[in-house]
Amino acid sequence: MTGYSARWKLFKFLKVLLFSVIFSITVLFLVATVRTFTFDADAGLQLGKWENTTAISLHLSPQQRKNLLANFKAAIQIPTVSFTETNVNTSALREFDGLLRKVFPKIFSSSLVQHEMVGNYSHLLTVPGSEPDLEPYMLLAHIDVVPADEADGWDAPPFSAQELNGFIYGRGTIDNKQSVMGILQALEYLLEQGYTPRRSFYIGLGHDEEVNGLHGAANIVKLLKSRGVKLQYVLDEGLAVLDGVISGLDGPAALIGISEKGQATVKLSVSSAPGHSSMPPRESSIGILASAVKRLEENPMPRLFGYGPEILQATFYEILTCICENHFSYFLLKIPFICRVLERKPDTNAFVRTTTAVTMFNSGVKINVIPSYAVAFVNFRIHSAQTLQEVLELVKSTVSDERVKVELVNGFDPLPVSSYDENTFGYQIIKKTVQSMFPQLTVAPGICVGNTDSRHYKDITQDIYRFAPSWFKPGDPQRFHGVNERISIQNYEEIVLFYFQLIQNNDIRKLPPPHSSQHEL
Repeated sequence: MTGYSARWKLFKFLKVLLFSVIFSITVLFLVATVRTFTFDADAGLQLGKWENTTAISLHLSPQQRKNLLANFKAAIQIPTVSFTETNVNTSALREFDGLLRKVFPKIFSSSLVQHEMVGNYSHLLTVPGSEPDLEPYMLLAHIDVVPADEADGWDAPPFSAQELNGFIYGRGTIDNKQSVMGILQALEYLLEQGYTPRRSFYIGLGHDEEVNGLHGAANIVKLLKSRGVKLQYVLDEGLAVLDGVISGLDGPAALIGISEKGQATVKLSVSSAPGHSSMPPRESSIGILASAVKRLEENPMPRLFGYGPEILQATFYEILTCICENHFSYFLLKIPFICRVLERKPDTNAFVRTTTAVTMFNSGVKINVIPSYAVAFVNFRIHSAQTLQEVLELVKSTVSDERVKVELVNGFDPLPVSSYDENTFGYQIIKKTVQSMFPQLTVAPGICVGNTDSRHYKDITQDIYRFAPSWFKPGDPQRFHGVNERISIQNYEEIVLFYFQLIQNNDIRKLPPPHSSQHEL
């Protein structure tokens, strides 16, 4: 009887387990199906109710494709490098100005477009609309690039714009000449077809974004403020289409930056008595400073996923497959797990916390002399849930050594969070344009982990967005400021088409009424 009873209990347990598994799979399938159809319906209903403003279509001929590619390559081949705030390649910037005037003749000869040089090398274009009561918007990009050295291991020279396997290689292909040339190429095509906008807009092309934009973007803003300009929204570079970059994403996603991380550069220094290497002290200035730097690297800033402005919660709530009856509750329970997943890679760890990067370390003048001074510089990119002051206090408590002097070189708090709800004009216009071009994409808000020229515009608009439809696959984010920066020929054509449609989509007078697709199904 005992053996029979044990077998019977085991049988019942396996039976219950089997039915539980079948039930769970069925529920997951049904919920996933409902979520899929809900999303598709939402996209269709939403786009279907929009006023049609894309009266001009773009069908690129083989010759147009050849020309736009040649124009883009020519832009990449000009080394518009910014080294420091006071050291930019002015001859290259002048050459770039000449290129723009040559390849975009309609823009620079049109009576509709007003063009101004600002800060000697930046460009401000004003395109007045037929209905001046509509609040204008602005498109931003930057001309300058960071230095690049072929000896670092490039597959093609960094200013060659060489084609390899369907990609164009070169510094600036994704940061940020694809937007510079994409915006202007789109406007050129529109002007060729007699386009006049309903809503006025501006185009700002900065020449020193890579070194803080103090002479380019800052002066453009100063000029616009003097004219009393207020903008509906600003769209700059920043986030992109991520395809397989973040573990757990259900397909590719377009992330629109609605805030930027803050930044701090901190100087750590140690002074001590010099001496001869034959009689070294117990600890040298180098050793003391190295220990302080090591403590900063071994003790990263706290996880902030889900705290402060709930940007990342909104992002990953939309794009992670959290299949459960109560989606949001399940999502909150999974935050620690999501954090651990994101922390595994540098490019996604940046979404989770304020990052710590030791970028410079200097000391010593001779191999047999104990140095009297050691200095290091650490760059922090500040999460939206923290302030500059909070980061400085954490740095001091982590270093925890009175011999190490901690000084703030420069820094600023994270930028304000732009609106992204159904009633927000700029966000919805960008989202509509993305969805009409790439129906398979999920569109969600996110934090831009780098800094852009757009931060200078916060006094003339409440809504700043950071996005270009550059398509990133695993490994591509490292190409920013790195080796083998590249863009596919197809993706560059898509960028031109994106701005071509975006400009026309902005001519809508107002958004359609918000709705819930679930109610209409």
